[in-house]
Amino acid sequence: MGETYAINAGDQPTGRTVLCIGDIHGYFSKLQSLWSNLEAAVGAAAFQTALVIFLGDYCDRGPQTREVIDFLLSLSSRYPNQSHVFLCGNHDFAFAAFVGALPPPPDGSPFSATWAEFELNKDREGWFEGEGYEFMHVQGRRWGGLIQDKWNPKKNMAYKGSIYDGEPTFTSYGVAHGSPDLVKAVPDHHKKFLASLVWVHEEDNVWIDHLGGRLCCKLIAVHAGLKNSISVDEQLKFLKAKDTSIPKVEDLSGRHNVWNIPQELTKEPTIVVSGHHGKLHIDGLRLVIDEGGGIEQNPIAAIILPSMKIVRDTDNILA
Repeated sequence: MGETYAINAGDQPTGRTVLCIGDIHGYFSKLQSLWSNLEAAVGAAAFQTALVIFLGDYCDRGPQTREVIDFLLSLSSRYPNQSHVFLCGNHDFAFAAFVGALPPPPDGSPFSATWAEFELNKDREGWFEGEGYEFMHVQGRRWGGLIQDKWNPKKNMAYKGSIYDGEPTFTSYGVAHGSPDLVKAVPDHHKKFLASLVWVHEEDNVWIDHLGGRLCCKLIAVHAGLKNSISVDEQLKFLKAKDTSIPKVEDLSGRHNVWNIPQELTKEPTIVVSGHHGKLHIDGLRLVIDEGGGIEQNPIAAIILPSMKIVRDTDNILA
C-alpha cells in the first residue's frame, strides 16, 4: 500500500505540520515542557500554523487537572493561527458524566439505564451514591466512587480514590474525593470544554514519512481506536453523534478490540492515531501515542507529522 502512494524522497511535498499529543492525565508541568519542546523541534513558523490534536485523557492520576484544562483553553487566543482538536478520552467522559457535562442520550433514555451492564461491579468499585447520582451516567458513578481494592495490579500502583484514579482531579478543584461539591467547584467554562470534546476527528491530506517516501493519507484520530467488528462508517456516525446511551464506548475505552487498523481502511492509506493504551507503538500507519499512561515517572510523548519524530517532555531540545 505505502509503495503505491508514496512520493519519492527527492520530491517530497512539505505538508502542514501535525502534532499529536498523548494522554496528559493532570501533569501540567510535563505538558508545559512538552509544548516547549515541540515548538523547538518543528521551528517557530511551522509551530504557529500547526494542526494540534490532543488525544484525550486530560484529567486524573496527575495533580493538576484544573491547570491543564486552563492551559488548553488558552491556546486559541495564544496561538490563533494553529488549529486545535481536543479528543474525548474515557477519563474525560467519566469526569464530564459526574459534573453534568455529557449531552443527554439521543433516544431520550435516562442515564440510569446505563447502570445495569456494570451492576455486578458496584460494591467493589464503591459507586458514587451522593447528591445527584440518580441522574448520572454509570461512568460518572464509577469515576466518583471509592474503590475497595487499594492496589491496581495492571498499573502496578495504588488506586487514587476510584477505579479511574479520580481523586487528584477532585483535589485540583479544592474538594474531597467523591464530594458532590465538585459540580459547583468546576467552573462553567471547564464544563463547556468537557461538553465540547469530540469523540473522533477526521483529517484529509495528512503527509507522513513512510517506506522511504512521503505518503498522503487520511487521518482518523480517536482515543482508543476503531473496532474491526463494526463497519468504520457506522462507527464514525456513532462517534460523531456522541451517543451517551451506551454504558461503555469501546472506541474511547477498549483495549485489544480496538488495537489494529480495521481491515477495510487498508485499501487506501489511512492513519489511525490514538492514545489510551499506556504505551508508545508505531506499526505502519497505526500510531499509539501514550507513553505516559498517567504514571508519574513516565514521560508524556507526542508525534510530529510528516517526520514521524517522537518528542517527550523529558527531552532537552534547544530552539
